[in-house]
Amino acid sequence: MTPPDWRQLSLLSAEHTPEQLEEALLAVGALAVTLTDEGDDPLLEPPPGTTPLWPHTRVTGLFAADRDLAEVEHQLRQQLDAAPLLLLEHHVLEERDWVRAWLDDFKPMRFGDRLWVCPSTLTPPDPQAVNLRLDPGLAFGTGTHPTTALCLTWLDSAPVAQQRVLDYGCGSGILAIAAALLGAQQVQVVDIDPQALLACAQNAEHNQVAGRLSAVDADTLDQDSVDILLANILAAPLIALAPRFTGWLAPGGWLVLSGILPSQAAAVQSAYTPTVRFAPVQEQDGWVVLVGRKAAPATSAIPR
Repeated sequence: MTPPDWRQLSLLSAEHTPEQLEEALLAVGALAVTLTDEGDDPLLEPPPGTTPLWPHTRVTGLFAADRDLAEVEHQLRQQLDAAPLLLLEHHVLEERDWVRAWLDDFKPMRFGDRLWVCPSTLTPPDPQAVNLRLDPGLAFGTGTHPTTALCLTWLDSAPVAQQRVLDYGCGSGILAIAAALLGAQQVQVVDIDPQALLACAQNAEHNQVAGRLSAVDADTLDQDSVDILLANILAAPLIALAPRFTGWLAPGGWLVLSGILPSQAAAVQSAYTPTVRFAPVQEQDGWVVLVGRKAAPATSAIPR
């Protein structure tokens, strides 16, 4: 029988800070350390430049299979000056193909009437639908998060054909690629993470829409340059970026904002009014999407 490949030892921050426990685990040979919530204390949107932790944080060290965890515990007590240690547990972690395991749980998902997101390993349930092929990778966005789902559902019913689209904070490129598959004439993407831009380019190539997608520098975008602007990020940057977003959006253009908690919706909307007229807030699993249209001489109904 093949021995397990890893061992894990978990501590609870009490007498020590999570940072102290992390340093101690690394000092005694941990190959990696993860910090997770031990209670039910969600971190929502921290102030810029801060890295808050939970009131009760589980700190877990990963060790090679041949490490003696009893000896590791002894060394930890020495590292931490013999102060009380709250040892939660230690157990083996068997070697797995984690991407393969993720794919086993990732099933085709439908958004609206015609848009599906499907892993590349499965046959789409409806071959005649608009099928976006996507696998997990380095960047955020597979459709499983409510903020992404809300945006995809709106896109399915939106007037996307022949439009100029901007996906600000593109992540995996899921929204940009969906727009291209739904007929957008031109799709531009912006992201501060080079890995996200790489993932977006690869996913666009896989979906055969790379010719209509381009990564752009936000500082070079022109006024009135897009008909649809998608931004699934967070409330604080959405508020800060309001002057730029409204400037890039052509008169009559659509604005789709997500990554917002219900309690933040009014503040985000106020940053864009009166330039943008918003439809009623749409909510899913504790997140909302704001859909609005920039003022223009002619008005029409807002897709919901």
